[in-house]
Amino acid sequence: MNPIDSLFQELKKSQRKAFIPFITAGDPNLEITGKLILSLAGSGADIIEIGFPFSDPVADGPVIQASYTRALSHGLKIDEILKTVHEVTSNSAHKLPPIVGMVSYSIIHRKNTEKFLLHCKASGLSGLIVPDMPVEETESIAALARQIDLKLILLVTPTTSDERIQKIGQISSGFLYCVSLVGITGERAELPETIKEYLSKLRRLTTLPLCVGFGVSRKEQVQMLRDEVDGVIVGSAIVRLMEKIDPHNSGPGIKAVSEVVMELSQALNGPH
Repeated sequence: MNPIDSLFQELKKSQRKAFIPFITAGDPNLEITGKLILSLAGSGADIIEIGFPFSDPVADGPVIQASYTRALSHGLKIDEILKTVHEVTSNSAHKLPPIVGMVSYSIIHRKNTEKFLLHCKASGLSGLIVPDMPVEETESIAALARQIDLKLILLVTPTTSDERIQKIGQISSGFLYCVSLVGITGERAELPETIKEYLSKLRRLTTLPLCVGFGVSRKEQVQMLRDEVDGVIVGSAIVRLMEKIDPHNSGPGIKAVSEVVMELSQALNGPH
């Protein structure tokens, strides 16, 4: 069974929710990315989402865009990201949370779809989130992903039609990435008033676990979402702290990121 499926089964039994931090691969470098994965695994992360930097991100706000730019400025290569994931997952003394990659469709397409999916699976990734893949083009990729038990996680937004939500729900696997608002990623003072109504509609239209991202950054927001969702994704608030990691003395910066992850995870599920 794919680790993501096992995780949601375990969480359901214990009435817990998945806390999913997002980090950018290669910011400030891949050695620190590896250290961050291990640190977050011990700080309450249930799934770790790794962004594959891309020069033209579709829905990312200024914090994540800047992080991608920093990583790409060092000549970061996709194969190096997967090598780092493989090294961390195969050498860890402890069981790690499932790791999913946030990857632009253009990267998958450029790399040869089948080879890329196999490489991701072999590296230790449990799934891929593809934010910019039109649902009409996903069925062949979803079939390939299913064959190798790699989850293909698609996004829905508050403006997605019911018919399209149902189609995405049938093709997507692992969980559904529920974009909380219309617009780009980033920290928001408040989530939309209509979010509970939106999530209850998604519950009616799909049986997949629902994980909410975009705009979620504070303890109160995480707590407010707890009863409506199966998981919460936090990106910009974490990536903002990554900017302050000193590559020559990364310990304090990694600790600061891990403390925020622990704090938000405890807001979602109580003390570990």
